[in-house]
Amino acid sequence: MDRLQAMQLFVQIADSGSFTRAAEALGLSRPAASNAIRALEDRLGTRLLSRTTRQVQLTADGQAYRERCQRLLADMAEAEALFRPQGSQLRGRLRIDVPSRVAAGLMAPALPDFLEHHPELSLELGSSDRAIDLFQDGVDAVIRVGASSDERLISRPLGQFRVGSYASPAYLARHGRPERLEALSGHWLVDYAPPQAPASEQLGLAAWEHLAANGSRQRLMLRSRLRVNSVETYLAAGLAGLGLIQVPAYDVAGALARGELVELMQAWPAPPLPVALLYPQRRHLSRRLQAFAAWCETLFRPHLLPI
Repeated sequence: MDRLQAMQLFVQIADSGSFTRAAEALGLSRPAASNAIRALEDRLGTRLLSRTTRQVQLTADGQAYRERCQRLLADMAEAEALFRPQGSQLRGRLRIDVPSRVAAGLMAPALPDFLEHHPELSLELGSSDRAIDLFQDGVDAVIRVGASSDERLISRPLGQFRVGSYASPAYLARHGRPERLEALSGHWLVDYAPPQAPASEQLGLAAWEHLAANGSRQRLMLRSRLRVNSVETYLAAGLAGLGLIQVPAYDVAGALARGELVELMQAWPAPPLPVALLYPQRRHLSRRLQAFAAWCETLFRPHLLPI
């Protein structure tokens, strides 16, 4: 068995967790699969799989090797696809990481249509509020909301999300509705600090950002009695009446329609949030990634500010 076949077998075993299922999928006997993996481990000088009578698990080296194999096999499939007709089906695996609220609120509901159009494509969709390392985590691309300064990545801008300022009716009943910037000094903000962000200079204060009449970004430091590091918790705190929040408008459309939140201070809009697809410089924009980017542009368009 050549190295490419051995890599394909190893990935199949890692994905299925079974030598038997992987061997059947590739038309091999169980002993042939075992011998091929043993030979692969001998050649690499490390153990890739931990075998018991009931399960097969990846070792730490096996996990790292699996990610490398997946990328190499995907690149090879992409190279072969260059010589197929453009109308042929996309094949292979695409690993994407997306902010949790974007994944749950926008992408997941629309994914059935995307996957129906690309039945030979497999998608691994990670979702979190942390900025992952594409190189360490073996991810093809990420959707990031907000500025990014990683020079190792190519950024494909998708647009800007409109951001609004909101409070719950219960909060407004207790504290009144601010109509002017000067009135904000008497209100509470919920402070959001992403997990990777440095701690704020001073506890008890949170940043309120808005656009001035000339389009410049202005920042006020206002009172806060709650700091959170999760977008889910930040939104939940706003709904619970713990203070004013600033979030992308798409994320609270349902809450606004149900009367659970009220939009405030529309004459002083919050700065928009850029959204972009980022991928490593060393990689070309594969057909899989091109299709995903085009789908994202269509999906996000109703929620973006006009250009």
